[in-house]
Amino acid sequence: MKHYWPAGSAARGPYATELTPGTVGGWRWTSLRVLSLDAGQKHEFSSRDEELFVLPLSGGCTVTVDGERFELTGRPNVFSGPTDTVYVPRDVSVVIGTDGDGTRIALPAAPCANRLSTRYLPAQDVVVEIRGAGNSTREVHNFGSADTFEADRLIAVEVITPAGNWSSYPPHKHDEDRPGEESELEEIYYFEVSDERGFGYHRVYGTDDRPIDVLAEVRTGDVVLVPHGWHGPSVAAPGYHLYYLNVMAGPGATREWLISDDPAHAWVRDEWAEQAPDPRLPMIVGDPPRHDGVESR
Repeated sequence: MKHYWPAGSAARGPYATELTPGTVGGWRWTSLRVLSLDAGQKHEFSSRDEELFVLPLSGGCTVTVDGERFELTGRPNVFSGPTDTVYVPRDVSVVIGTDGDGTRIALPAAPCANRLSTRYLPAQDVVVEIRGAGNSTREVHNFGSADTFEADRLIAVEVITPAGNWSSYPPHKHDEDRPGEESELEEIYYFEVSDERGFGYHRVYGTDDRPIDVLAEVRTGDVVLVPHGWHGPSVAAPGYHLYYLNVMAGPGATREWLISDDPAHAWVRDEWAEQAPDPRLPMIVGDPPRHDGVESR
């Protein structure tokens, strides 16, 4: 399986990125599509056997689900705070359009069994969590986490890592079904950086019986697939804030995010009690980043 997908390498049809169980051999539980629309354009599709979120990355859009229309205000960019979203169930028709400026939209998805209701989530209702401390501080937008939003199988969150900080740290995994301790979840990391010159790094490494070895320099539009193994850190280079969208799902009967830290590094969490959170967070207001929003290298 190919784990690191540079921007543009997974472009298919109308999508700047399309990574799904149907396009990646050995991939089973999660999907990610990134869609760019110019003013006046529309994109129509069926959700089929997947539930998904319509998540504006930049700009806003309209979303019509089986005739029910929603207006998403969106945001200037991923570093300007949470966005409003729409949860779309399986087996419905979807039309996404934009009448104003162009927009870029992420469609994190997962195959599921149960059809739930369509729901609109305002930006102000997204639970924002400041996780970690010191240079391990990051900001999590829990728009689709297991404990804040009801879905059948899909889990999705956004993470902002300030320039020079580490997140997804200490390294952890969730590739075994151990009730109450660890859940089995595939994971997608989709990255953006606050400046077109910027970059970060992402690490994935395996256990003795399930090897995997990824150390990728990541830029805007890059994706890393994590089928199993320890993953982290995600490192933001000094001078450049790092964003990633996490998409998770798995075969477990219960939708939950339970992780195991790498025992070699788990002690790092104990240091956070004596460290202050990074004062740059939450990154809700402030100067906009210089990223130009282009899905390319």
